[in-house]
Amino acid sequence: MTSYAPTAQIPTLVRRQSTLQNTVMCAGVELHGGEHTRLVMRPAPIGTGLVFIRTDVTDRDNKIVVRPDAVTGVRNCTTLSNAAGVKVNTIEHLLAALSATGIDNLWLDIDGEELPALDGSSEPFLMLIEQVGIMRQAAARRYIRVVKTIDVTHGKTTARIEPCERLELDVTIDFEDDAAIGKQRVEIVPDVRAFRDRLASARTFARLHEVAALQAAGLSKGGSLENAVVVDGDKVLNPEGLRFSDEFVRHKALDLLGDLYLGGPILGRVTTVRGGHGINHDLLMALFSDKDAWRFETLPMPQDLLSKDGEGESRAAMPA
Repeated sequence: MTSYAPTAQIPTLVRRQSTLQNTVMCAGVELHGGEHTRLVMRPAPIGTGLVFIRTDVTDRDNKIVVRPDAVTGVRNCTTLSNAAGVKVNTIEHLLAALSATGIDNLWLDIDGEELPALDGSSEPFLMLIEQVGIMRQAAARRYIRVVKTIDVTHGKTTARIEPCERLELDVTIDFEDDAAIGKQRVEIVPDVRAFRDRLASARTFARLHEVAALQAAGLSKGGSLENAVVVDGDKVLNPEGLRFSDEFVRHKALDLLGDLYLGGPILGRVTTVRGGHGINHDLLMALFSDKDAWRFETLPMPQDLLSKDGEGESRAAMPA
């Protein structure tokens, strides 16, 4: 079992809301749907939050706000929907990159139901963000500070969030029947540097015996060795092998980071064992359903950097 401890130094927290400096685009095949889609990320004003716009939908509301109570699916990916039934799937890899880079406000135009898989990791999204640049905005960023420990358990799967001065992740997986994966653990403070170096390039993965079942269920139609790691017992089937010896748990930590960002930037320590999208979502909803477990918090910042109405919100995380 591999393990990496978080660094002792507390990273500097982003104090201002942020967006991109310019528009940037990517395109590719959907992991599950198999269609070709295009994603355009556009700068958005203070207080906008993250908003997907389904440009292929013109007969009803096509805007989907990123927030935890918009989640309508957690099978093999995270799915968001609006009241009109318009969906967007597999958002977690992009959200992980946005979380690590501290981006709060974006219009996200997409011409299909699922984000492009690209290489199955967050690295292409991170590269696009860093290529176009980040603009810090003249309004305070609003954090979710965890003030009470919340636990969720489903059989052997557990998740906990507890108070901490920063966001910390402690993720353990145990695939005892798949020797290529086995038991792995990673601990990380996912600021942008640690994310870039240790998580961003970790790819999604599947076991060979699951692939046919996924495709029979209408999933993984676009999955290939180009956008996923596939294992069979003690073998990794990708010719190039792994990017990290513990790439599997690193990707699980990446997914967790993206799923948590549905609620906005969080100050807390999150521990999961045998986790996945389902328990990630249940943990977030359990946190927000207990009004004594969290509070909104903005960090002090120079007054000359604030806009006239400098109480702008970074995300409508959950209704108070």
